[in-house]
Amino acid sequence: MRQSLLGGDTGASGLLGTIASPVHAADRYAHGGNVWKLAERAGVRPEELIDFSASLNPLGPPPWLPEAVSDALAQVRHYPDPEASDLTLAACELYKVWPTQAVAGSGASELLPEICRLAARQGLSRAIIPVPAYVDQDRCCRQAGLAVETLPCTAQKGFAPDMEGLAARLETPALVLLTSPGNPTGVCIPARHVRDLARAFPKCLFVVDESFADFVPGIDDEAAGGAGRLVRQRPDNVIVLVSLTKFYAVPGLRLGLCFASPDNAQALRRRLPPWNVGTLAQKVGARCLRDLEYRQRSIRETAALREALAAELREIPGLRVFPSQANFLLCRLDRVGMSAAPLFERLLSEGLAIRLCANFEGLDDSSFRIAVRPKEENARLVEALARFSGVAKAPAAIVRRKIPALMVQGTCSNAGKSVLAAGLCRILLEDGFDVAPFKAQNMSNNSAVTPDGREIGRAQATQAQACRLTPDARMNPVLLKPTGETGSQVLLHGHAVGVMNVREYHAFKPKAWEAVTSAYDSLSAEHQVMVLEGAGSPAEVNLKDQDIVNMKMALHAQAKVLLVGDIDRGGVFAALSGTFDILDEAERALVAGHVLNKFRGDASILGPALDFLYRRTGRPVLGVVPWLPELSGGALPEEDSLGVRNVVGDNSGKHADALDVAVVVPARIANFNDLDPLAAEPDVRLRLVQDPRELGAPDLVILPGSKNTIDDMRALRGAGLAAALRALPPTASVVGICAGLQMLGLGVADPHGLESSQREAEGFGLLPLRTELKPGKTLTRVGLVHAASGCAVRGYEIHHGDTVLDADIASLAVGQAAEPLLADASGRALAFGLAEARPEAFGLPRVWGTYVHGVFDDDGFRRYVLDGVRARKGLAPLGAPQTRFGLEPALERLADALRQHLDMARVYQIMGLQKPGGLLS
Repeated sequence: MRQSLLGGDTGASGLLGTIASPVHAADRYAHGGNVWKLAERAGVRPEELIDFSASLNPLGPPPWLPEAVSDALAQVRHYPDPEASDLTLAACELYKVWPTQAVAGSGASELLPEICRLAARQGLSRAIIPVPAYVDQDRCCRQAGLAVETLPCTAQKGFAPDMEGLAARLETPALVLLTSPGNPTGVCIPARHVRDLARAFPKCLFVVDESFADFVPGIDDEAAGGAGRLVRQRPDNVIVLVSLTKFYAVPGLRLGLCFASPDNAQALRRRLPPWNVGTLAQKVGARCLRDLEYRQRSIRETAALREALAAELREIPGLRVFPSQANFLLCRLDRVGMSAAPLFERLLSEGLAIRLCANFEGLDDSSFRIAVRPKEENARLVEALARFSGVAKAPAAIVRRKIPALMVQGTCSNAGKSVLAAGLCRILLEDGFDVAPFKAQNMSNNSAVTPDGREIGRAQATQAQACRLTPDARMNPVLLKPTGETGSQVLLHGHAVGVMNVREYHAFKPKAWEAVTSAYDSLSAEHQVMVLEGAGSPAEVNLKDQDIVNMKMALHAQAKVLLVGDIDRGGVFAALSGTFDILDEAERALVAGHVLNKFRGDASILGPALDFLYRRTGRPVLGVVPWLPELSGGALPEEDSLGVRNVVGDNSGKHADALDVAVVVPARIANFNDLDPLAAEPDVRLRLVQDPRELGAPDLVILPGSKNTIDDMRALRGAGLAAALRALPPTASVVGICAGLQMLGLGVADPHGLESSQREAEGFGLLPLRTELKPGKTLTRVGLVHAASGCAVRGYEIHHGDTVLDADIASLAVGQAAEPLLADASGRALAFGLAEARPEAFGLPRVWGTYVHGVFDDDGFRRYVLDGVRARKGLAPLGAPQTRFGLEPALERLADALRQHLDMARVYQIMGLQKPGGLLS
């Protein structure tokens, strides 16, 4: 029976681990970080490997790196600056040294051999290296002809070098190579000890590798207990090495510095190749050294990540974790004779690479080093180690690995994210997966009501139906409903928490993010796969640091990202490439591929452009989705306010006697999806009206919802809309929905200032109604019957306040006596003025209104209303429904279309899924 690898019999692999495995000569100077070989061995692509074997900044490169590289490309046609002047100046500014003391190299790996050769030229014949230590120190010394002596540093003494023992060996001059913090131990050597030793033995040459010192908080402040940096205060016989590639996570650029006395610095420069530091490395390095904000954030966050990781690892039985002040941790399997090799193989099979430490002198094959990575990746490693150790239950601090997730992000608003996410939800459902949708934050006045009376984005309600799930407030934990140019009503978990301007909402963001993560973790725990939707663009540089809906959410969910561009609006390849370039390195790693949406024409002509995009970003185009005319007429709800123009759709192919339906567009239009069913009718030409002068003589006027009834009503009335509606011919009809209903009345009061600074405003006067907005919000789903036609009307209400009949007005000039329009399930008429009944709808022969969103969704009722308009115009009614409006058929068509035009096999592979209905093991 297989037991804990860290504490018992482990089967064949455990027996293999007990066999002594000496380090072969070819492996003696092996390094971590060879992602190409590691990925090949793991059977994954390099970008899919989580590399804990290379100790780099867990934040990744500075976010401006692509910009700096792009700027420097213009200069690669010239030779680099042979003096690396700007790079050297930036180093001198940061470390407070003179330019004559600084030397730039193509990585510390170029500088270290030259320093060893310098020592040999100065007459030194031996080198002393406290071990364990960076393996290349031994190699470089031997290549320079120096005899190597090692000074063991034991775990019992915390791997701290024995400085007294070292001093005893220096009666004969030697080259002394020290590392602070040590690699792989993470132990710092106090700078004052090195300075004292160097002054005591002036004929020796001391080399201190401070490549990881930048990660140590407070290292410079020796007075406050910091170890101190020798880079600033060095005796002349001390040379300090600094590797920029580790702290700034740019090892591919190869960039290092050393600081020495002017004589030693000059001697090194003479021996280095000309133009040894390339233009790109110089430009990036200089900017790195001047980016103090990134520097401080890296120090702070790396230390926090290291301590959290160490604490979680120490909860795993049989694993010893040594203290470290660097961005890595030295670990040891705490059982005599046990090798870490089986652990390495097991982790690699899961896409996790660690650094075995058997080739570090002073360590055996039970030791391994792990780099500090981002929180989610650290959690994945800890969980894998806990499983491997045989722990029945993982430590409480371990965050469970997230379930497979796919996220749709776009280059802009209205790129089609909502529709594509809905289609992917339906495909996953059809293929046997338990799938759920999620959008962290919506900014939309198109909302829907959940069965428990909470408000979420309309798009997430649609996606829930695509998954055949009941809409749940967790699917959209933050909803912003704009109330003006700078303010929005904020809803958390489906309930309003206030109206905030931008500054107030930024201050509220931590609480919003807490709501987002708790909602996602709770919802995802109940399902097998998640489909997430982003908002706007992830590359809005002014918003990225406040983002809780795009890349930050993708990182939390460990989601693979599809980046979607709208090719119909033009510039899609620049948009996709530019968006990718602006993303941080860690964000780019999340992008799995691109999707071109709304394409019209022959996709075969796109070949060269698709190849260009792949070369530019390294990410494939996973689909070219055509313009889907069967969906463009409103079959699926648009989320973004920009989508109101798409609701009009294509009016070509309409009946010759089609009705002219004018939609008045208030400035803060809400729930414009109520118009979708009308747009789908063959005898309706829908048009948008923003100025009363554009109204003309329509057959039907629709006044939709608004998020700010009073301000929009005043603006429209002031522009002459009320007079224009009164002047319509007697054959024309007017319908108001929600706020539109309120506007058609005599007036609206807002005594609590819920939507406007205006406390009251006069209405259009077409219905004998008065409305008072109240703090309590009506959020309910309704199922009613139209009194005259007998048709079912189902939908939901989202509105503030009460609307009642004005008792002093018996009739209006525009019509006759008022009549109720809807009844409840028992047949009881629902009209205004009845305290025991909700006022869902109210009407006159030509003017009527309703609070019910989705009132036109029923095919029979919609046809009844339109045929009534046709009859008043003298046209023959069409009788039977002319179109089938409903989300189910639209979702089925959408899923079929996406299957044809998306590489779903690749999408499944990216997500780690296999169909039907199973996860890849």
